[in-house]
Amino acid sequence: MSKVAEIATTFFGYLKRPDLYPELRRKIWKNLFNRSSALRGKEEAEIWCKNLAVSEKEFIEKILKITFVPFQEIFPQEFEAAVLAQEKAPIKMGGAGSLSVIYYINEYVSAQKSIETGVAYGWSSFAALASLVKRNGTLFSSDMPYIMQNQSEDFVGCVIPEKYKNNWDLYRFADKESLPKIFAKADSLDVVHYDSDKTYDGRIWAYTLLWDKLRKGGIFMSDDIGDNAAFKDFCESKGLAPHIIEFDCKYAGVVIKN
Repeated sequence: MSKVAEIATTFFGYLKRPDLYPELRRKIWKNLFNRSSALRGKEEAEIWCKNLAVSEKEFIEKILKITFVPFQEIFPQEFEAAVLAQEKAPIKMGGAGSLSVIYYINEYVSAQKSIETGVAYGWSSFAALASLVKRNGTLFSSDMPYIMQNQSEDFVGCVIPEKYKNNWDLYRFADKESLPKIFAKADSLDVVHYDSDKTYDGRIWAYTLLWDKLRKGGIFMSDDIGDNAAFKDFCESKGLAPHIIEFDCKYAGVVIKN
């Protein structure tokens, strides 16, 4: 598909969904006037991350004080079934993040209410829910529909074990529409996991809102923080001391709220 055809298909896909018109307006503005936002400060962010980064194991054992066992070894049957579910999906979506870190941060704070932005196949959802279901907690998820892929609605969260789904509350809108709906149900959060709009401006907007809803002692996590300087600048502006975790040649940032 040519670039022009892709843009046209996306545009008409949005037109069929009046509930997504606010996001369509934002995308048009971003692509016309704010294209540089995605990579703003990327070089300095990568250097910053590299200088501070530790492994998943080091973070979990030295900071959380939990003996590290990889997530897939704790839930081998569920993990194997999830891999098969992804292989059967006819569409391509985002892959898994640091499942062990996501699982253990929910364990560390004995999470009852967690939120994630960005779902795709649902790997991160699976990891969070594996902890939350122990306490009958809830994972609130925000995920934009995949406009270009008509079948995506059927496969968002497809790797999540069926037995966990009663504890999962999914909102299929952009974050600016989903988050107010979620906050109406959960005014205080134990864990935040951000993995949606990767632009600098989009991150700063969401980080600020989500941080304010995170309870004292809760944990804030953001994926792909080397893409631009949003996480670095956010932490510096608030005087936060983040933990940077390297995995799969990418970086995630974690902050425990004091």
